[in-house]
Amino acid sequence: MARPLRIDIPGGWYHVTTRGNERGVIFRDDADRERLVEVVGQLPERFGVRVHGWVWMSNHYHLLVETPAANLSRAMQWVQVSYSAWFNHRHRRVGHLFQGRFKAIVVEADQWRWPLSQYLHLNPVRIKELGWGKQAQQPARQGLGAPPSAALVARRLAALAAYRWSSYRAYIGREPAPRWLTTAAVLGGGERRRRQAYQQEVEQACRAGQPERPWAALQGGAVLGGSAFVEWVQQYLRGDPREQQGLRELRRRPELATVIGVVERLKGQKWAEFRDRSGDWGRDLVLYVGRRRCGLRLRELGEAVGGLGYGTVSGAVRRFEARLTRDHKLRRLVRRVIAEIENNQM
Repeated sequence: MARPLRIDIPGGWYHVTTRGNERGVIFRDDADRERLVEVVGQLPERFGVRVHGWVWMSNHYHLLVETPAANLSRAMQWVQVSYSAWFNHRHRRVGHLFQGRFKAIVVEADQWRWPLSQYLHLNPVRIKELGWGKQAQQPARQGLGAPPSAALVARRLAALAAYRWSSYRAYIGREPAPRWLTTAAVLGGGERRRRQAYQQEVEQACRAGQPERPWAALQGGAVLGGSAFVEWVQQYLRGDPREQQGLRELRRRPELATVIGVVERLKGQKWAEFRDRSGDWGRDLVLYVGRRRCGLRLRELGEAVGGLGYGTVSGAVRRFEARLTRDHKLRRLVRRVIAEIENNQM
C-alpha cells in the first residue's frame, strides 16, 4: 500500500488526520483529550505552525494547520510521538497507537478554508446516533433521503453546541479561543458578523443533513484546490516518485466553458436557452460535470451559471446523480461528455 504523500510547502495549508491503529480508540478519557490539546497547543511556539482548527473524535483527530516554515512533517512527527509516548505510559500499554503515518491534504486556502473548517467541525454530529452516519449520508447526497425531523435537528444542534473537543465553540464565540488557535484567517474581517454567518451555515447543514463535501474536489488524493494550484503544488514534490505518481500525472482540470460548449453541441441549443430551466438534463449535466470534473464549489457553480443559489445547485446535482442510477442512456451521455472534454485537453 502506498504511504501518504508528504508535501512540505512554505505557507502551505493542510488538513491533517490520523486514525488509531486497527481503528482503535486514541482517547480513553478526557485526560487523554486534554493532553493532545496541550501537545497541539505547543505547535506555534515550537515549530511556528499556525493552528486554524481542530476536532478530536474517539478513534481519530483532524487538524487544519498552516506551515510558514514548510515543516509539517517534522511538526506532526513530534505531535504523534509525544502523544503516543504519554498515552502508552499512562495506560501501561506498548505498541503503535496510530495507524501508520498521518495523512495530509494540501488545501488551497482562499477557496476552501471556510467550507473545510465547517466540514471538520461537523464531525461530532455526523454520526449514526444522530441519524447522520455513513449509511444515511449516501441517500442524502443523491437527493433521495427524507429531511431530518425537527426533533432530530434539535438534538444535532444541542450536541454540536455542547461538544468540548473541537475549535467550533471558539469559532462562534461561545468560549474564548486559546492563544495558540487562530480563527481570524478563516473568519476574516467583521468578527462578530462573520462568527454569526459561520454558525448559521454550520447549523443549516445540520438541518439539511448534507453539508458541502470538500472531497468531491480532491485531486490526486492529496490536493484540494483548482488546476493552477495543483500545478503550483507539483513543484514541491519530493521523495519516492512511486508514492507521487497520481499527483505528478494529474491533468489540468477542464474549464466550465469547455463543458458548456460540449453540452451545447450535443443538445443542439445554446446555453442561454436552457440555463434557467429547472430540471433540464442539459443544465443539470453541466452542473454535475462542473462539480465532479471541474472541481468547482457549489457557490462558484451557481455564480458561473447565472447566479443560482447554493441550495439550487446542490439540489440539481443530487437529483442528477439520482437519475444516473436508473437511466443508462444518461450515463452514456455523461461518459461521452467527459471523454470529449478530456480529448480537448490533450
